[in-house]
Amino acid sequence: MLTIRLQRVGRKNQPVFRIVLAEKHRAAQKKTVESLGLYNPRNKEFTVKEERVKYWLEKHTALSPTVHNLFVTKKLIEGKKIQAWSPRKKPVAAGGAEQAGAASVPASPASQPSPTKEEEVKTEVAAESREQVQSEAATASNKPADSDEPAPAA
Repeated sequence: MLTIRLQRVGRKNQPVFRIVLAEKHRAAQKKTVESLGLYNPRNKEFTVKEERVKYWLEKHTALSPTVHNLFVTKKLIEGKKIQAWSPRKKPVAAGGAEQAGAASVPASPASQPSPTKEEEVKTEVAAESREQVQSEAATASNKPADSDEPAPAA
């Protein structure tokens, strides 16, 4: 099925779009059937081959929502604009406290992937270093402040 849609050709942060006729389920940057015009949203430049667009519209070619809105604005087709996109909706938590309680409980060990050897070694080294720092802090706190004697070794 053919559709008239936009193909981005501009540079980074400088969008320019070709208005092309292409297969609906093919990537926009891939092979197109025909180039029908150009649209630059930065300076609102809009050029189109009107006779070719009218020809393809007579053949009942589909329009992308953005191209439909452009054609309505430029009076190439009659009708109302349609909603081209909508922001993603965040999932709503039903039963707030129940969801929050379930989220704080860690997942079962069976659902978590098993750690690799390197990860196990890293966690063991980290635990040993934490124990060493804690023991050094404990011996430092046992040392009297006014005494010149070293603290007993643990």
